[in-house]
Amino acid sequence: SKYVIKNIPWTTAKNFTVERGQQQIEELISTWDIRESWLHHSEFLEEEELKDSKRYHYRACWGQPTRRKPVPRATASVYFVIVIFKFKPDTAPVEVFYRLECSRLIRRPEQCQFREKWLQDIIENKIACAERL
Repeated sequence: SKYVIKNIPWTTAKNFTVERGQQQIEELISTWDIRESWLHHSEFLEEEELKDSKRYHYRACWGQPTRRKPVPRATASVYFVIVIFKFKPDTAPVEVFYRLECSRLIRRPEQCQFREKWLQDIIENKIACAERL
């Protein structure tokens, strides 16, 4: 059985707003196969004006709080960029990229299914590093 990569229909450049971008990131996150014990919050970080595009930066910060430890020992961030290219018609959908904290690899939601293990690895590495200090 072939694995299906889940994605969402992204808004057009013409209909894009910072708030709409954040809503759509939440919509994308809701398609990810992640256990309910993971909680996150997302936020808009900044708008960046480049020669050929406008980029909108967001972050989703993840943790696994428990009754015993309501404040997680470590968190993991996923950084999103929504790009509106100036040379494309404003009826074209925005383009979306994301990367994990501690990684320079840039992923596209339509090409790569998000894995819960990535969050777990970041948090385990942070805790192991903190314990060595």
